[in-house]
Amino acid sequence: MPETSSSLLEGSLDAELQELAAAGLRRQRRTLDSPCGRIATVDGRELLNFASNDYLGLAGDAGLARALADGALDWGAGSGASHLVAGHLQPHADLEAAIAEFTGFPAALTFSTGYLANLAVTPTLAGRGDAVFADKLNHASLIDAMQLAKANGADVHRYPHNDLSALERLLAASNARRKVVVTDAVFSMDGDLAPLPGLFALAERFDAWLVIDDAHGFGVLGAKGRGSLAHFNLPAAPRILLMGTLGKAAGVGGAFVAGSTRAIDYLLNKGRSYIFTTATPPAIACALLASLQRIENGNALRQQLNANIARLRDGARDLPWTLPASMTAIQPLIVGDNQAALDLAQALWARGLWVPAIRPPTVPRGTARLRISVSAAHTADDIDRLVAALKELA
Repeated sequence: MPETSSSLLEGSLDAELQELAAAGLRRQRRTLDSPCGRIATVDGRELLNFASNDYLGLAGDAGLARALADGALDWGAGSGASHLVAGHLQPHADLEAAIAEFTGFPAALTFSTGYLANLAVTPTLAGRGDAVFADKLNHASLIDAMQLAKANGADVHRYPHNDLSALERLLAASNARRKVVVTDAVFSMDGDLAPLPGLFALAERFDAWLVIDDAHGFGVLGAKGRGSLAHFNLPAAPRILLMGTLGKAAGVGGAFVAGSTRAIDYLLNKGRSYIFTTATPPAIACALLASLQRIENGNALRQQLNANIARLRDGARDLPWTLPASMTAIQPLIVGDNQAALDLAQALWARGLWVPAIRPPTVPRGTARLRISVSAAHTADDIDRLVAALKELA
């Protein structure tokens, strides 16, 4: 019996999936039977969770859950429309004002996800006659935003990771009408920081926009957790657009872009992923208002997080795998080979430790790794247990 066109289509997909599996690159989800926290229940087993971005341990916080529930009772389950039609409710407005005040910028917009926030910024700023300059290790959402800008006619340039000299040469050689420098603040798979003071100086010198993705710095770096700009004592300058996610250290969900009043108004009017997306449920904004207060008063949580990071790095010094320099909650243990990284992650899983293996294309080929995510919720014993397991497996 001849194959149908649909079976041929699915057959081509299956072949590609088998190729991914053979290369150690096929991905699968795990379903948790417990709230996000230091302990994850999966398939009836309890595991120490070193896999989440819940850096301050707020995702399972009862106070934030109550704020979310009360917000739903007061404002309903959904927003009903995009922000520009009829979906911008008072909690959204209150949250944007609070974020602007917290970050030091005049204005802010909120988004459903950080991906959507990033897709709103770079392609809106850069089109025909403009140029984008992006770090080679930027997050996938920033890369996709760059590609959209390219589709709009912008020239795109990717400079070597954190290489200010290379970026300077590219900026000096560009005659673009509008220049946009785009970078992560904390790189999501390496945990290192962008040289923001140097990037800001170049943006000033070459009259460029500086777009900063502070997904992994917001809430944990800088005075009162205000983020990477505060960490470097940089101003909330008009040429900066700051993106931050609200589902990591903030423990809830969504994202924001903060900037000058004019820049935010421009994004509101021209950012397609803002204009054409239904607003998040207002209850999310209610929970995030409570989260911002917890972050601002969260010095003890940040101190615990930093103590856990130091304890892990001290204990892992003699391991045979590379632990690159990182002062953040993201601690990558470079294994190299894809299958070896998977095997190490599985061996830890068997010991009750959930540490995900990260492989290409998320990271460059040959740098497969374990991405250890440290949280303020972890105890000293949790860190010691992970270190002991790694030493045993070494």
